[in-house]
Amino acid sequence: MLRDICRREGIEFESAALEAIAEQTDGDLRSAIHDLQAAAEGRDRITEDDVVTGERDRTEGIFDFLDLLIKEGDAEAALKASYDVDETPDDLINWIEDNVPKDYHGPELTDAFDALSRADRWLGRVRATQDYSYWRYAADNMTAGVAAARRENKGGWTRYGPPSYWSKLGRSRGTRETRDAIARKIAESAGTSLGSARRDVLPYLATMTHHCKDRELTVRMAAAYDLDASQVSFVTGSGESTNKVQSIVEEARERRDEAIESHAGPAFEGTRTRNGTGDGEDEGNGATGDGDDGDDGQLTLGDSAGDDSSDEPADSDGEDVAEAGDGEGDVRTEKAESDDAQSGLGDFM
Repeated sequence: MLRDICRREGIEFESAALEAIAEQTDGDLRSAIHDLQAAAEGRDRITEDDVVTGERDRTEGIFDFLDLLIKEGDAEAALKASYDVDETPDDLINWIEDNVPKDYHGPELTDAFDALSRADRWLGRVRATQDYSYWRYAADNMTAGVAAARRENKGGWTRYGPPSYWSKLGRSRGTRETRDAIARKIAESAGTSLGSARRDVLPYLATMTHHCKDRELTVRMAAAYDLDASQVSFVTGSGESTNKVQSIVEEARERRDEAIESHAGPAFEGTRTRNGTGDGEDEGNGATGDGDDGDDGQLTLGDSAGDDSSDEPADSDGEDVAEAGDGEGDVRTEKAESDDAQSGLGDFM
């Protein structure tokens, strides 16, 4: 890899120089590239003399640290060794927790986990207060505390491995992303935090709509939060590709469209709105007129409301005309309220 980098960058090199870099970095490619960059700075050729061959500062391997901590090191040695490990306390505690049971048993394992639980409490304080000075107390417990719990040195070779917690996170990544996307929609709709939506609202929705048994409630939920099929499936526990979930999503989308139209008011009324605000020339549909279509300059109730069955003239002060206009407004208001009720948004928004 170092040879390829040099060739691509047009830098001549001695093979011994690259071998020296590879050897002193113990196979750590990132560190090797950094050392190569430092050696090539301001040069177009690298020789073995250009490579710093002295002992360099480097982190201790995590597996070497675990051997020291679990098998033979005392409390002080374990703590000092942790300073050279390139892991944060949040990650280091997971390494130790997963590998300690491979060598510790009985009372010493109990004491080791007591120390780890104290370390975890300190890490919780760091997350809660963002005061990273507490890391030192977490490190003391997870290293010196675990080493002090050992009753005797452990011999032989043990196969240590990375924390299983990491693989679980990798397998559940898609599920967590779906959960957070739903919680984000709930939080935006309810005006609450993402954590509250995820912790306090989502579990109740999952219980109330389990397997879509209450179909109407599930449709209203999907409409209120604009959930797609995968998100409805996540909340209800039903299969994403089932006809039941697909029909719920389609009906919820139709209800959202209807609700948007009903809440838009005049924006979707078009010709009806223009006819309702005319100047009296459009067959007497306007609320006010210039007298061309009325008798003696007065509009009749039948003209203003579009009802030909009434021939009684309106009062001169226009009260009947106003009442007719109010009636039309009431009809439109009642229809909008009816649409809102049918949409089901009111219960969630």
